[in-house]
This record gives sequence, structure tokens and C-alpha cells, in this order.
Amino acid sequence: MTPTSDSPTTRRAEALYSVQGLWCTSCALAVEAQLKRLPGIGAASVHYPSATLLVEGEPEALDEPRLAAAVRRLGYRLGPPEAVADAEARLDAESRYLTLRLLMAVAFGMWTMLASLLIYVGAMPSPRLELVMAWVSGAFALPVVSYVAFPFYRAGWRTARARRPGMDALVSLGALTAVGVSLWLLSRGSAEVYFDTAVMLVTLLLVGRLVETLCRHRGLRALQALHQPPAEVQRWGRNGWQPCPLAAVAVGDRLRIERGETLPLDGILQDDEALLDLAPLTGESAPRRCLPGDAVAAGCRNLGAALVLEVSAAMGECRLDRLREQMWWQQARKGELQRLADRFAGWLSPLAVVLALLTLVATWLAGVPTEESWVRALSVLVVACPCAVGLAIPLAGLAGSGQALERGVVMRDPGAFETLARIRSAAFDKTGTLTAGEPQVQAMHTVAGLPDAELLALASVAARGSEHPLARAVRRYVQDVQDIKDARGAQDAGAGGELEVVQAEEVGGRGRRVSLGDGRELLLGSRAWLAAQGVATEQAADSGESEVLLACDGTVLARFTLGETALPGTAETLAELRRHGLALALISGDRAPAVRRLADAVGMKAEECYAGRSPEAKAKLLAAMPQPSLYVGDGLNDVVGLATASVGVAPLGANSTVQEGASVALLKPGVGGVEVAWSLARRTRRVMRQNLVLSGVYNLLALGLAVAMPIPPLVAVLAMVASSLSVVANSARLAWGEDEACGAREDGQLTERLAAAP
Repeated sequence: MTPTSDSPTTRRAEALYSVQGLWCTSCALAVEAQLKRLPGIGAASVHYPSATLLVEGEPEALDEPRLAAAVRRLGYRLGPPEAVADAEARLDAESRYLTLRLLMAVAFGMWTMLASLLIYVGAMPSPRLELVMAWVSGAFALPVVSYVAFPFYRAGWRTARARRPGMDALVSLGALTAVGVSLWLLSRGSAEVYFDTAVMLVTLLLVGRLVETLCRHRGLRALQALHQPPAEVQRWGRNGWQPCPLAAVAVGDRLRIERGETLPLDGILQDDEALLDLAPLTGESAPRRCLPGDAVAAGCRNLGAALVLEVSAAMGECRLDRLREQMWWQQARKGELQRLADRFAGWLSPLAVVLALLTLVATWLAGVPTEESWVRALSVLVVACPCAVGLAIPLAGLAGSGQALERGVVMRDPGAFETLARIRSAAFDKTGTLTAGEPQVQAMHTVAGLPDAELLALASVAARGSEHPLARAVRRYVQDVQDIKDARGAQDAGAGGELEVVQAEEVGGRGRRVSLGDGRELLLGSRAWLAAQGVATEQAADSGESEVLLACDGTVLARFTLGETALPGTAETLAELRRHGLALALISGDRAPAVRRLADAVGMKAEECYAGRSPEAKAKLLAAMPQPSLYVGDGLNDVVGLATASVGVAPLGANSTVQEGASVALLKPGVGGVEVAWSLARRTRRVMRQNLVLSGVYNLLALGLAVAMPIPPLVAVLAMVASSLSVVANSARLAWGEDEACGAREDGQLTERLAAAP
């Protein structure tokens, strides 16, 4: 349960559950209506494709047994949010259930259709044989309209009890009316029966349900792509490394991860360096070298020697677990278009029943034969089934969210999904957003005449064990240079053996003093600190760059200049957003020289850069930008800006508070996900509107035609099913539309990862 307000007079909370036994979108609307009538419940939203329920109201009103009892009265079951494996098992069971009934419908229904066809084409030599064939048609239709169609009757009754009759109520009325009219005609000796209409209605709707279930399967694959941890891990105990169930691992435990294994939990790297493949989590093409003390996340694969990590998050509390939970919350909420579709479907079913009764009475009073009057009323019921309306928005939203997650973007708010499609401006923080957030060595300037290999060895020893970002950057630089030389097979002369460290002392925030076994003393730190230690240094120009100096026995050996480098793909992403007409801005609290240098690197104009801005100033700038606006930021100083912008985006590695407040979270480094999210949001919203217009126009036109003129019930069935399948196909186009375009890019990334792996 999540609180949404702290005010004593307006205390509100939210709770997330799953609902078992849903058969269609009408079932979802019935559950919503049932819960909204409970005292203390302000809102209830059911996302049918994922069977997820979001309830909002007073905290004491959200008690699970109370809600479960209300849902149980309709014949459904309430439980905690499903794990991915449970959802997959549920959809597998639904698929088998639908397939079995569909096979029965086809096996018996084809004989019903054949018997009806013989009657329609006049193949029977006498009226008596036509009547016999009509009875045969009804006999074969009996299993279909009883056993196969039972789930429609059950769902129709449940939704009627909740006073929210929907598609299943109309389907049930249509099928039973077709059977009733046929039996009445048989009792009068007429062979013009409509058993084939009932059979076709049930069969084609089952086909539509099966196709829809398969689409929901695809939507779950995005969640399945997130890491599934092993059941057992190696944990350090009194007797060394011992196998242990993952569920028994607690925060602070130490785990051993062998080469090729995937990290099961979030943790802190211990003892030695590690080479990790972050592609399963972030999509990075090249492995990343991590140092002791670095935070590592579950889902990364160990490419180097066995590593040890100290667990920082237990099972169910890792970053990937939080992402799954965010997906559940996102799916349960409804956007503007979904609420519009629900309202339309809510009044469409009662309207269809009223129009069917009016058609029956009006045609009978106009002198139309009773048989034809019933057939006209039956056609009205069939064409009005709001299947397409109910599926128009959820399937498109599920397809869009799944596609986004597969490409490294978590859409946490469907309302923001719709707003994101209309943004006119985008602003970005600098450090941690357009850059990695950690300084990197830009160059090493040699002052003494020592070989580079020896200087690098001394710098590595001086920086070893330091937690200061600049010292860690120096150590990474040394290791990267060594990796390149190793890959080329280069042999460095003068590197010497392993240097022995006798004593190491770090002066917080200023530098580090290291005494070697051969009597030499190394100093690694700022120019001012080295000067204070009696080392002669030159006056440096203010270039806006950070620097670290290395000295040995009072003599400066090398100077390392450090700065921030734009993340790969940043310039291309910003250029693409500008090409589509978005106004861009770089808003940072950093110094102007650093901001200008980064802006030049990513292709931003001087008038688009704002340096030295406080959090409040960032918010004012965002409010003045063309609306709706988007802001990407990773730190606590960006929280106000994220709240001010129409859509807030949290990049990979953002502060936990930022991640909770952002509407969109990126799983891959860089801001390329912003362009992906914007593009997918536009496509998804376009498909949602297309689905809604198609389904709405169909239902209104079909109702008007069925009331105004005779339409054979079988034609009405085919038209209704075609409308539903068109919505499913349009949503599937969203899910599969970019597969081919992304295929080459993904193949290239895979090739790069394989080439970079040792």
C-alpha cells in the first residue's frame, strides 16, 4: 500500500492487487463498479491485459479481505500482484482453456454450418428433409451453445449483477436469442433456423480471445526479459563458501559469483576488480570494468574471474524488482483515452439492448412478420458487442509499454505516456545525465623524464584503495591503458615489478601519501595540497578542468587533467530531437566553462545553455519553456525541475528519490532513451486514437444500419468480429512494427559485445 496524501482530512492511499478469473474487459469494468460502491473507496482501476487492480481510498478501506469479499461476490478472486512466472502460467492456462473450447466449437460447429448451408442453397429435395436437416443443425449446435459458450454466459451474469453489462451480456443475449428463435421456428415447422449464427458468434469470439491472449503473452515478454535470479547461490559462512537458497540471503551477506554467472542481487563489489557485461540490464555494447567499492546491480553477467559482492538489497528489493513493480502500477492506471473508451463501452451495451427492443416492437407494429422482427433485433444485439471498444486502448498501451521496456525505457505513468507524445521542449541536466557523472582522465602530461609505463605503475599504486572520485578516475585510466596494451600484445620496458606499499594515508578531499618499500614517497592530489607539502608546482590557468598531480620525493612526475565526457550517442539524440522541432536547453549548476565545453561537444548552441543555476532557477526556466515540457535529471537538485516539467525522466543511475518521482525511467546509459520514449509515445497515442475511432465508428454505424435495414445475423457476426480483430491487428502492428528496423542495430550491438568480451 502506498500513501498519496498526509493530510488528516484527506488521507488517501493506493493498493495494488491482481484479479483472477477475468474473462473480458467487461469483467474488468464490473469489478471496478463493484469496488467503487464500497464506502471509503475513491477509485478503482482494472487493467484487463495484465489482470492488475489499482484501488485508491482511505487506508482502512483498502483492507485486502474486505476487497476480496466484494470481488468474490461477483465470482472473481483477489490476490497480491503476480510475479512474471505466475502471469505466464496464467496466460498459458487461459490459452489451453480457449484452445480446447475452440476445437470443440470447430468440430461441432462445422456440421452445424454444413447443415445450414444445405438448407440455404436448397440442396434438400423436400421440405421434410430440410426440417430434418434443421434439427441436425441444432443438435450439433447444442454442445457449442451450452458447454463452449458457458464462459460467456457466466461473465454476462456477473457483469449484470454488478450493473455493468457489457460485451458478454450482449453475446449471451445474441446466442440465446438465435437459439430461441430457431427453436420457435422449428416448433412451427419452419426450417429457416439460425443455429449457425449462434455457433459462428461463439466460435469467432473465441478466435478473437485466443489472438488477444497471444498478444498479452508478447507484452509479458518484456518483463520476462528482466533478470530471473537463480534459486541457489554461494554464500560465505563459518565453513567457507556454502550453497544457500537465494531467499535466505540477507543484506550484508557476501556472495561468490563465478565467471559467466549472472549477479543474482544488488551489491557492493569486494576485494578485486571485476569485468561485467551490463548488456542484459542497460544494453551497453562493451563490458565495464568495476573497482572495489562500486555498486553493481542484479542482472549483470560476470565476464572475468570469480568475484565477491556484499549484498545491498535482498530478494524482491533489487532495482529490477522495483522496475517490475513500477510496471504493475503503470499498467493499472488509466490515461485519458482509456477512461474515454470505458465510458463509451459503458453506455453502449444498455443502448444496444434498448435499440434491439425498440427494433423488435417497431418492426412488429409496422407489419413485419414476427420471425423477421426477431431476426432484426438479433442483428442489433450482435453488431453492438463492444469488443473492439474494450480492447482499443489496453492492447495498444500494453504493446507500447512492452516495446518501450524492450528498448530500455520504463513508462511509469500512462498519463505521462500521452503527454510525452505532445511535448514541445526538452531540457537536460549535465552531470550524470549527459555525462557519466564521474570524472574521466582526459590526458596525462609527463613532467619528469620517466617512461610512461613506470609513471602509470606509480600512479596506480598511489591511487589504489582511495574512494575519492578523482583518484578512482586515475586508476581506471591506468587500467584502461594497460588493457589496450595487453590487447595489442605490447611489452613495456621499465615497468618494473610489483611495487610494495608500506604505508598509505589519505587526506580527505585533498590528496594521498603513499610510502613504498624502496623508500620512495608518492604524493597524489591537488596542486594546492602538493604545494602545501613543499612540492614546487607551477601556477595553472583556470580552464574549468580538474587536475591531479603525481609527485615522488618532492618532484612532480605527471599531471592528469580530468573532465566530463558526453555519453555515447548524446549528440545524435539531441540533433534528432531538434530536427523534429523541439526546443532544447542544457540547465546545470556547474561552472560556465564546463557547461560550454560539453555543449560544444554535443552540438548545443550557446543560447541553449544555462550554467550556475540553482534548483529553483531550473524550475523557473522549465516553466518558461514551450509546454508541454520534458526534463531529464538525476540528482536531488533536479527534483523541483522534474516536478515542474510536464514529464520527468530519470536516467540510469539516478538518485532513488528522483526515480520515484519521475514519470519515465531509462535503463540504458545516456539520453538515447528520451528519443525512443518520445517516438514510441507518439506512435502509441496514434494507434490508441486509431483504435478508438475505428471501434467507435464501427459500433455507431453498425447500430444505425441494423436498426434501419435488415442485416442477416451471420453478416452481423462477421462484421463484429472483423472490428475486434482489426483493433488487435493494429495494436500488434505497434508491437512488431519496428522489429526489422531494430534487428540490424541489435545484431551490431551483439557483435560488439562478443568482440569486446575476453
